[in-house]
Amino acid sequence: MPQLSLLTNLGDLTISEDDGAIVALDWGRGRDQKETPLLRRARDQLQGYFDGKRLTFDLPLAPHGSAFQKRVWAALCAIPPGETRSYADIARAIGSAPRAIGGANGANPIPIIIPCHRVVAADGSLGGYSGGDGPATKRYLLELESRALLLPLNPPAPRKRP
Repeated sequence: MPQLSLLTNLGDLTISEDDGAIVALDWGRGRDQKETPLLRRARDQLQGYFDGKRLTFDLPLAPHGSAFQKRVWAALCAIPPGETRSYADIARAIGSAPRAIGGANGANPIPIIIPCHRVVAADGSLGGYSGGDGPATKRYLLELESRALLLPLNPPAPRKRP
């Protein structure tokens, strides 16, 4: 399975591809590095995200999981950047229990790109996070998106003087 690692403000991340789709994003540096056009595209989009220049991803995803988990992950992808939803909000949206949403969130194989960091507790507290340094990483990602929303993502090109 081709993998490509990149260094971010949160440390090394490794992206994995299988059959033309992104299937995993793991914390740490992958042992076997093999660049593909899709992995380069994913790396570039993630670097843009961490640079505050991109808030969404345009990548084919194929996370491995149960049908229920895939429904949860699809609901996570519908949360706009810079916004959060509670576990209860997601549960209501797909007709499930909040605890089951937490389990699917924790099993997300493509964090950041499938934005499980945007799901918080009903009282607004962060709740857990399975990646990086846990809740500190979740807070960092949410703050990164909030800052990026305040900046123009595609600033106008400088005008040339006649």
